[in-house]
Amino acid sequence: MLHVLIIHEIEAYPAWKAVFDQAADIRKRAGEISYQLLRYDNDANNIVHFSKWSSLDNARRFFESPELVEIRKKAGVKAPDFIYLQEIEHGVL
Repeated sequence: MLHVLIIHEIEAYPAWKAVFDQAADIRKRAGEISYQLLRYDNDANNIVHFSKWSSLDNARRFFESPELVEIRKKAGVKAPDFIYLQEIEHGVL
């Protein structure tokens, strides 16, 4: 499975979440299969977006697109870190 881990500080969660939800169709068309949202335990404005993708090339193309740069600005995202990952193992204990 192919994953993307994004860690980013945002200005305000409610505003960011509204833009995130509005972009669901765009993300799906780009190849996002599923996602999880997490926040830092002690800071609600540090968000982790962990998602599964159809391909890492699709994910890179999407996250590096000028369209998404504008969406991030609108959502109040500050300097996101993108980490592209390939799963080597997973299990349930």
